[in-house]
Amino acid sequence: MAVIRDCNLKSDEELVELTLSDQGWYLCLMQRYEAKLTRFIRRISGVNDQDLEDILQDVFIKVYRNLNNFDLDLKFSSWIYRICRNHVISHYRKVQSRPQSIGGEDGELILHMIKDDNDPHELIDETLSNEKIQKVLSQMDKKYQEVIVLKYLEDKDYQEISDILKKPVGTIGTLLSRAKKQFKQVVQKQGTEF
Repeated sequence: MAVIRDCNLKSDEELVELTLSDQGWYLCLMQRYEAKLTRFIRRISGVNDQDLEDILQDVFIKVYRNLNNFDLDLKFSSWIYRICRNHVISHYRKVQSRPQSIGGEDGELILHMIKDDNDPHELIDETLSNEKIQKVLSQMDKKYQEVIVLKYLEDKDYQEISDILKKPVGTIGTLLSRAKKQFKQVVQKQGTEF
């Protein structure tokens, strides 16, 4: 007989505690993070759908195996994103993945979010096409691509990005500032007007 679990009423940390005593609760965490991690993996890696599914499955296995090591005083979302990020990096190193590409709605979202953070005189021209945004991001340093994806696409705050990347909050602010600067430099180098 299947047990019906009300996952929505529990916090991530409560689900972790419940999972430690009853593995059936882990499905709640998987369901909660499947779409989020899928988007995150796609955005930072550019892998094909099959590789993405393999990475996601490996991440969920790794998270489950390490639940005992999770510090309940920390945010679970930061912890799972860090594991995911590290696994994507390992995968990238193993198979020498293709260059990252971000397009479609993601490209428009990055453009909009970066634009909103800047002074009106520094706004990026809204006529930039998704192809140009993909090209810009692919020419940026990986560390800057990553911080842009976490901040503007995954909507993580500085503390969460700090936890995921294992860097001080101040460094995250610096990275984000440099990422926006590099984004603009690449756009200008390509001859696109602001």
